[in-house]
Amino acid sequence: MKYRQYDHKRDKKAVQRIWREIGWLEKGKEEIANLHIKSGRSIIAEIDNETECFVTAVPGSIHYLNEELPFSGITSVATSRIARKQGLAKQLTAIMVAIEASEGALVSGLGVFEQGYYNQIGFGTGSYEHYTAFDPSQLNIRIKPRLPRRITTDDWAMVHSARLSRFRSHGSCNLNPPKITKAAMLSTKNGFGLGYCDNSTNELTHHFWCGADNVEQGPYNIEWITFQTREQFLELMTLIRNLGDQVHLVKMHEPPGIQLQDLLEKPLRQYRVTEKSKFQSIMQAAAYWQVRICNLSGCMAQTHLQGDKVRFNLRLSDPIDPLLDEKAPWHGLTGNYVVRLGPSSGIETGIDKTLPTLVATIGAFTRMWLGVRPATSLAITDQLSAPQELLEKLDWILRLPEPKLDWDF
Repeated sequence: MKYRQYDHKRDKKAVQRIWREIGWLEKGKEEIANLHIKSGRSIIAEIDNETECFVTAVPGSIHYLNEELPFSGITSVATSRIARKQGLAKQLTAIMVAIEASEGALVSGLGVFEQGYYNQIGFGTGSYEHYTAFDPSQLNIRIKPRLPRRITTDDWAMVHSARLSRFRSHGSCNLNPPKITKAAMLSTKNGFGLGYCDNSTNELTHHFWCGADNVEQGPYNIEWITFQTREQFLELMTLIRNLGDQVHLVKMHEPPGIQLQDLLEKPLRQYRVTEKSKFQSIMQAAAYWQVRICNLSGCMAQTHLQGDKVRFNLRLSDPIDPLLDEKAPWHGLTGNYVVRLGPSSGIETGIDKTLPTLVATIGAFTRMWLGVRPATSLAITDQLSAPQELLEKLDWILRLPEPKLDWDF
């Protein structure tokens, strides 16, 4: 498949047409699309000299235990109405992965419209994300917050810096270009934020950014909440509680490591009483993001695990290979390897006949390495197999916190 780099002057109108066709762009919101596109790398595919498929990616990092790994976030894959079922999206996304990997990305990630499609390019499903809706007046936090700062879209640069410097958990990602945050803020319906700055530096230390379906009564949608300390998180949640005098429902993603139900009065009763109402309190879960390793040696070099080392053969298959021609700047990871996991991990090509063998797709191996699910579970539900003894050793050495991207894109 032929592709080329996006040319803003030449392709802007065509890409906006595609975004309107798929429901991503409302009239008068063209600036948001332009910010999104200009934040990173963009490539297109044409049919009859017309742009019909478009993929964007932005650079960032992903947190693996105490290490920061170069990350590529694929922020959009868009195909026009006339180009469906032609294989353009799959091939163009594969090319983007190859380009980003050749430029140094060790891991690539994206949000998915449905499970299974991007598995064809080597991606594996991430962890469940919990999405909760609750009556803010039911928050049982007994502290009095300070007077917050009002945050508007004019503060996008400060907000982006705060997002980058937030508390980071295992698996969390940062997207580097500041205008990716500006675009997100501008696209929020009735958007506003509240937060706090450091008195000495005027740095925004903790805040939330919020939208509203109905400004008077809600629901309000917390797009993100960033903080650096436990005390800052509780202060922000108290601000949300104080909205409960007027707002009947707040929706938000559960922050990594936090069980929000702990902070609610009689949550199970609220779930029952509000069922099927406009202001229904509920907890939902979905796994809607996927990741894949793009550089095995780079990822293994940054993998430092507790416990005795585990060595094994890895017979790896990568479905991205057939989608890339010989001119691609990078090719997939199909091959035979000898892997060492432990305090100092590593990988090399070859086979050691004295070792047990793990057979896996790159997507399943990525899920195991990141800690989405243990090896014994993936052997049941994904394309991963090994002798039981090796599976149990892998479960033990890869005892990791549940990974959360903590940045939707």
